[in-house]
Amino acid sequence: MEALHHEVELRSDYLENEEAETVYFGGGTPSILSVEEIKAVLFRLKQTFSIISTAEITLEANPDDLNPVYISALRQNGINRLSIGIQSFSDQDLKRMNRRHSTAQAIQSVNEAFRAGFSDISIDLIYGLPGQTADQWRENLAIATTLPVSHISAYHLTYHEGTLFHQWLRQGLLHELTEDESLAQFELLVRSMEKAGFEQYEISNFARNGAYSKHNSSYWSGKKYLGLGPSAHSFNGISRQWNADDIELYVNSVLSGKPAFESEILTPKDKLNDYLITGIRTKWGISVSHIQSVYGESTKEKIVRSVRTYLENGCLQLSGDQISLTKKGIMVSDQIMLSLLVE
Repeated sequence: MEALHHEVELRSDYLENEEAETVYFGGGTPSILSVEEIKAVLFRLKQTFSIISTAEITLEANPDDLNPVYISALRQNGINRLSIGIQSFSDQDLKRMNRRHSTAQAIQSVNEAFRAGFSDISIDLIYGLPGQTADQWRENLAIATTLPVSHISAYHLTYHEGTLFHQWLRQGLLHELTEDESLAQFELLVRSMEKAGFEQYEISNFARNGAYSKHNSSYWSGKKYLGLGPSAHSFNGISRQWNADDIELYVNSVLSGKPAFESEILTPKDKLNDYLITGIRTKWGISVSHIQSVYGESTKEKIVRSVRTYLENGCLQLSGDQISLTKKGIMVSDQIMLSLLVE
């Protein structure tokens, strides 16, 4: 925490005095921090940066870290959005994923946050779990959509090397769902969200009444951001940089006044591909005129040619200046993204 406060001072000029619209405590389990620690970080940020008065200030939390006293104190001290990492409403799945909370705790944490006055609550779910049936996933969604949440993020399980699931997969102790089963679960997700009044504004993100994640939307629209802490990434419109992921190295380097990080300068092609891949994932899509004004007429023509087939077969739609995915296109979005990439 001392290093984090020190890093705030060292990076004070990174955003070049531009106003910050969001603050996000995430990338791990910030809910293990005391309210006083969170309050102190927020105070330091507000002292150092220009943060708008209506800023979205989110805290990621595990259900088992939340209780009425802690939740109320968070709200009283500046947190106005909670993102609760539920992952599943199945005790069996939670146990397999080595989560500390139960289904009952997950439901209770959301209800307690709502009672404490949080109107902006997001939950995370994972689907495509080994052995998960369509009925089990349907039950997860039925519980999620009846809770007082304004936002749901749902991600397909990824078997990352080094994780227990990846190890069990290699040992044959569990089996991945087939591509057809995964697609069926995604289709069920989309239908269930729509029926419950959630708008799919990004492939994996759904919001009620326009409660989009302003923070994540900033990433997708290419805004500058500053990341603080071990492994945190930053982007200033010209380059990306990422802090050391080793905590001891992070702490020692920051306290010595020379933060350890790596960086890369983005080429025009890198920036274009970032814009295309993040933009097409959202309901707003990509702007033809933006591509033309920033990257030139020939690049615009190349992009338009690359998506012509998808416009003709109804996977993409052109509305005014914007090219975006249709419901049909969302199901083959990976394929569309590949065709958009500029070599």
